[in-house]
Amino acid sequence: MKSVGYYPSPLGMLRITYEGSVLFTLDFCREQGTGPIPEDAKRWLDRYFAGLDPGEIPPFRFPEVSAFRRNVWELLLEIPYGQTVTYGELADKMAARGFGKCPQAVGGAVGSNPISLMVPCHRVVGSGGRLTGYAWGLERKKALLDLEQGHPL
Repeated sequence: MKSVGYYPSPLGMLRITYEGSVLFTLDFCREQGTGPIPEDAKRWLDRYFAGLDPGEIPPFRFPEVSAFRRNVWELLLEIPYGQTVTYGELADKMAARGFGKCPQAVGGAVGSNPISLMVPCHRVVGSGGRLTGYAWGLERKKALLDLEQGHPL
């Protein structure tokens, strides 16, 4: 049975669904919930919001989705801490994997990432480094990118 826990980040409350120590979702929320989260997820988030590279993400499971969407999410996991890629670069990588080049579909897959922050969709930017398309707001996206560049929140 899945549990729900909350983490009070400097950018707003995070809601995490998990079973045992396996994460299923991580997203910003409006409610001020309580409830524990797995210790390894708490440790990761504590390090991240302290401005440190938190390393490998805790155990997680993506939902059953199309091969296209799963591949985009796997590419997100390859973006190093403190770096960004463009939607166009992701589309090129998807084309190299045999999916064809479709930046709009890549954008849709990035935007539906269920494990926000840990699967770093905030590290995807528009051409020329333009801040675009973050479900949790461009101000949060900028703050996350700034944090990864050594600017504390």
